[in-house]
Amino acid sequence: MATVTSYGAAQMVTGSCHLLEIQEIRILIDCGMFQGSAEHKNFEPFGFDPKSIDFLLLTHGHIDHIGRVPKLVKEGFSGTIVATRPTIEIASIMLLDAAKILNEEYRILQRKARRQGNVLDLPKPLYDETNVANIFKRKRKKAHYNQKIALTKEIDITFKEAGHILGSAFIKVDFREENLQKSVVFSGDIGNRTRVVIDGLAYGKQTQTLFVESTYGDRVHKDLKESIQEFKEAILETIAHNGNVMIPSFALERTQEILTLLRDMYFENQLEGCKVFLDSPLAIKATNLYNRHPELLNEENETHAILGNNPFSFEALTLTHSPKQSMAINAVENRAIIIAGSGMCTGGRILHHFKHRLWDPKNRLIFVGYQVGGTLGRALVDGSEFVHVRGEKIAVKAKISTINGFSAHGDREDLIDWISHFQGLNNIYLIHGEKEKEEAFKKSLQTHLDTKVHIVKEREHIYL
Repeated sequence: MATVTSYGAAQMVTGSCHLLEIQEIRILIDCGMFQGSAEHKNFEPFGFDPKSIDFLLLTHGHIDHIGRVPKLVKEGFSGTIVATRPTIEIASIMLLDAAKILNEEYRILQRKARRQGNVLDLPKPLYDETNVANIFKRKRKKAHYNQKIALTKEIDITFKEAGHILGSAFIKVDFREENLQKSVVFSGDIGNRTRVVIDGLAYGKQTQTLFVESTYGDRVHKDLKESIQEFKEAILETIAHNGNVMIPSFALERTQEILTLLRDMYFENQLEGCKVFLDSPLAIKATNLYNRHPELLNEENETHAILGNNPFSFEALTLTHSPKQSMAINAVENRAIIIAGSGMCTGGRILHHFKHRLWDPKNRLIFVGYQVGGTLGRALVDGSEFVHVRGEKIAVKAKISTINGFSAHGDREDLIDWISHFQGLNNIYLIHGEKEKEEAFKKSLQTHLDTKVHIVKEREHIYL
């Protein structure tokens, strides 16, 4: 009988990885990296033999869904990778960036140890840029939304738009087993019904079994319009007092949303005298990818692109590619709006700006994305008065704003609405969420739907 085994950590929002076994065929859905307090799990064995995997299906290009793919290839995976074209393109830049960060952090720690006369027994980085390059030498199939792909005579897969980030998908697997037609859907990450930049999610029609993320299964997001207004007011209040704004932002989707909103403010003459900096080479590359796929943007942004108006650019915006250009932002004393990675403040150029601006009460730090437990971003959201940034203790005096309505994840109501469109649904399995959120989501689903709901444990075998 076909089985699904989840090899991401149970009750966590990172490290998504699920093994579907149908007769002799082994299909891996995502192979994500653990983040925050679970980072150590990246070095643990997979729990299956990478050489035995026939197909790797990628739902989208976020690191918590693709971050261990180079490790998978390094340890022997030689099967076929299936993903949408934007996901393949995004994966290439995201994984190269991850490889550089992993290896640079390793070199820094080794240098520090040598200077102190110590010998550190550090685990080698998970992978390097060569390992990443080897991924794209694998056999690949490009998936198009709503078009069936035959993996074997008995197994078909269909990618459908998930409305999460560019190219994101939920995946339906149809197969025959013991003369019975069966199906299972893996949600990946499900987006909101209304998005700032891309088209919203599509709906599935029929499946027997659903594995669904539950990142925000315990709450309802703020209304998007209210969140946009809150964001703009935070910007305007800060620059009115000649302060500066720091926005830690994820390179994918969130950065493009922020650029779109700032572009609107610029053309409404609300950013007079302001300088806006996109201080992230990765986010710059990601934004270029969005520009290459106008057909996947929502109607307003697609129209801008067709007319030759870049929906993510305006005169006050400066793209800072090099470290020297990034350092030059220090000379801007006021009315600077700085968008920099990383989104959870675990590294990247945002830390440099923290050292220069976090201690000043006239400035503001705006969080526009989820902060995983154990990250610097989560510590700041939770109200830490001091933080350590690259070995220096920094007082947190800048105003902190957390705006949740921009989430690329659907909330409880979005998820329930999406699930309710499936006909013939017998079993719902909850994955990719913190324990309390999964439990709350299970209760909500049991109230709204007459379907069995189960919270998946790590490495639990689910029979289909």
